[in-house]
Amino acid sequence: QVQVVESGGGLVRPGGSLRLACAASGDIFSVKDMGWYRQDPGNERALVASIAKNDESVYADSVKGRFTIARDNTNYTIYLQMNNLKPEDTAVYFCKANILYPIATARYADGDFWGQGTQVTVSS
Repeated sequence: QVQVVESGGGLVRPGGSLRLACAASGDIFSVKDMGWYRQDPGNERALVASIAKNDESVYADSVKGRFTIARDNTNYTIYLQMNNLKPEDTAVYFCKANILYPIATARYADGDFWGQGTQVTVSS
């Protein structure tokens, strides 16, 4: 069993900051890419930022310079520091982890696992 759990969402005023966390746990052999996505009503889920195992990161243009993704490989956790938040950042934020997990002795499979999402609301 593999679980991905997000935390840290909430309500913040424009210009404020929030820090999201996401932890993968369970029967894990290794975790490859991890990332944050967001979705608001009427729109598709879109990438916010992702980070590889070697710490290489990718950001959506709309968050560059404001958001920072970081990773702790010791406990399969990533963080998203969000600064200078804007109303258009309002969305449900989801974490995705690409995980290699055991299916039998010395046999592994990989797949994408999603968290349940955490609401971020930016409003005055």
